[in-house]
Amino acid sequence: MFFQKVQLKLKIIYVLITLTIFCIIPETVYSQTVDSSSENPLDLSPEIINNSPVLQKWMKEVPNVLEDINHDPSFRTRVGIGYAEFPSTEHDGGLNITVDDIFIGRTGLTVSGDYETSFGERDAGGVNLQYYLLPLGYYVNVAPIVGYRAISSNNYSEDGVNIGGKIIFPLSRSGAADISVSHTFISPGDDDEVGITNLSFGYAITKQIRLATEIEKQNSRVKKDSQFSLILQWMP
Repeated sequence: MFFQKVQLKLKIIYVLITLTIFCIIPETVYSQTVDSSSENPLDLSPEIINNSPVLQKWMKEVPNVLEDINHDPSFRTRVGIGYAEFPSTEHDGGLNITVDDIFIGRTGLTVSGDYETSFGERDAGGVNLQYYLLPLGYYVNVAPIVGYRAISSNNYSEDGVNIGGKIIFPLSRSGAADISVSHTFISPGDDDEVGITNLSFGYAITKQIRLATEIEKQNSRVKKDSQFSLILQWMP
């Protein structure tokens, strides 16, 4: 049983590392340098244009705003690491690693994963697929969730299919701030079913760095557990 748990933890960590590497792979990004001899219909200095990707994009081609609303997400991929505290387990402290919303193409399908440990009595981790049902540029979105999750404590352990839903409120299209709430069930319908509610809030301190907090409640027939996390996030 001990070696099975170790193997499971290693598999979850491997998946998180793979997701992180996937985030770091550079995508083709539009860039354009304007010099003093370039055509400048806006009569602006080259420095202003070179420092504004929006102006560069509009000068090249007027964008389809409706298409951008449908396919350009108002929230971004986040990779995080931080401190986790488990109040229901004598306030043990530990580690939280997260990868949120890796977009699959220009669709509403994303992949997320996380792993939390107190280096002793509490461990949890899993990988989920989310499919956002509304246009990605909206300031609110909902998504069904399906994936796999494993949890372990000094009172019980459970792993299996993880099914539920999520609602997210992107407060800024740049990913500067958002609030999300999710509720899922591990092994729904079984005697060992576990319900998990997660509330998350993130706020950017630079263009690519955010601070996020997470509060999580875990309900089983055996015990009710809780978790609080403070996470430093990077937005690639």
